[in-house]
Amino acid sequence: MNEANYVIGVDYGTDSVRSVIVDTANGNEISSSVFFYPRWQKGLYCNPSKNQFRQHPLDYIEGLTATIKNCIEKAGGEHIAQQIKGISVDTTGSSPVAVDEKGVPLALTSGFEENPNAMFVLWKDHTSVGEANEINNHAKKFKINYLKYVGGTYSSEWFWAKLLHVLRIDKEVRKATASWVEHCDWVPFLLTGAADVKEMKRSRCAAGHKALWAEEYDGLPPDTFFSKLDPLLKGYREKLFTETYTSDVVAGNLSSAWAEHLGLSTDVVVGVGAFDAHMGAVGGQIEPYYLSKVMGTSTCDILVAPNKDIDGKLIKGICGQVNGSVIPNMAGLEAGQSAFGDTYAWFKNLISWPLNHLLTQTTLIDQQTALALKEEIEGKIIATLSEQAAALTEDYDAEVALDWLNGRRTPDANQELKGAIKGLSLGTDAPRIFRALAEATCFGAKNIVDRFKEEGVPVKGIIGIGGVAKKSPYIMQMMADVLEMPIRIHRFEHTCALGAAMFAAVAAGIYPTVEEAMEKMGTGFEKEYKPNAKNKKMYREHYEQYLGFGRYIEKYNKRDVKPYQS
Repeated sequence: MNEANYVIGVDYGTDSVRSVIVDTANGNEISSSVFFYPRWQKGLYCNPSKNQFRQHPLDYIEGLTATIKNCIEKAGGEHIAQQIKGISVDTTGSSPVAVDEKGVPLALTSGFEENPNAMFVLWKDHTSVGEANEINNHAKKFKINYLKYVGGTYSSEWFWAKLLHVLRIDKEVRKATASWVEHCDWVPFLLTGAADVKEMKRSRCAAGHKALWAEEYDGLPPDTFFSKLDPLLKGYREKLFTETYTSDVVAGNLSSAWAEHLGLSTDVVVGVGAFDAHMGAVGGQIEPYYLSKVMGTSTCDILVAPNKDIDGKLIKGICGQVNGSVIPNMAGLEAGQSAFGDTYAWFKNLISWPLNHLLTQTTLIDQQTALALKEEIEGKIIATLSEQAAALTEDYDAEVALDWLNGRRTPDANQELKGAIKGLSLGTDAPRIFRALAEATCFGAKNIVDRFKEEGVPVKGIIGIGGVAKKSPYIMQMMADVLEMPIRIHRFEHTCALGAAMFAAVAAGIYPTVEEAMEKMGTGFEKEYKPNAKNKKMYREHYEQYLGFGRYIEKYNKRDVKPYQS
């Protein structure tokens, strides 16, 4: 009998990293492991009131080590390790970091260990709203529209806005920065033991969707585009990259140091990285014109189409259209919502205030019981709210909310926008507010689908992956009702990691194409939510209220965000 071939998929999320060992013959999970970032859990280096969210590279390194070792141990140890052929990685994005000439994040070098500006600037960090506005205004001065492949609007969640902000506010980091690197590019570079940042293979996915790379420009926009924006950016085009690589390409082999550290062989191939949603779409067995929704803290919506169908077509207001960003030789289109699961988490934390601040002060029960009670109640809040919200009667005059608690990603990125609720009365209770928030997230999803359709890109159906898709039947049924189309939920628990494993199988030469890896390693769907026709009229009316409310808030809540002046 032929020996089995296994691969490892690593998925870096906002709160944790998970690794899976997958059998390339059938996509079966052999083992999995999850690691929650300890510094992130403590809230270190973050300031939510200022929209600052930074992550220390040690969280990433420790998580990578712990999960892979744990996976190997669970799977059977050395015997399994000998059969592992490849590793591929996906990450959140845009989550870049300043590095030195060796490609080492500055937070891992002397003097910068506790400096948030020397750490990874997480996707949800919006401290560069002013810089994003500047980029958008600056782009209008050029005959060539350098923003045309990112939907026409640059976001504070992306590469250049974050770089410019960090360069402006931190002189020491500015002086030490040799290059600016995405998380999904740095991890493969780390694993292969490379020591020259100029040799780093940059992800087509990250570069095209967040850094303005385009085949039309033979790389990035010209230096004059950046230096005229701010002289601090002069020369950065040369410090960065021209070539990009799709994720079926080999980044290198596992270095001897990492091979020894993880208990693997230097024959293990490491693939070029990509963003989580893009690899997740592959893990979720995406098909042309089916929208893959990765639903977690935020959503990232991915659609693929044949290049010939998209040629010459520019889709306004999305997060980019890039050849090969998802499946090589196909156009990858990205959209999403800046807050999805985060919206529900915010409300849960809001109504948990007494539990967090008063319960532990009680003298009626001991501290251990108080903490146990707090944990039990918090664990039931979302499920109970969902049950009671689902039981509410049809209501055409219900509360209406906007899902912009972390700004609006698409359509038409605007991270200055805030969430809002209207229609509150003395009869409004927690389940009614929760229903309004749930509707808002579903209406935000519909707004994205409608934009694709308006721009001539059909959406034939929805593929749901991620934590919310698997854990919240209430939200998924509502979304199917709002979108008026079925939603298939993928069976695999860690779908993004499975997508990374599929790319690892191609990079390792086990399968010749991503499509064949998807066919052989795809695990199918566990459930389908079909729209309930009786809710159509109500949700259509609520959706029109949502759109009208959004237009009002956007018009009357504008404020000038002035960029930092050194």
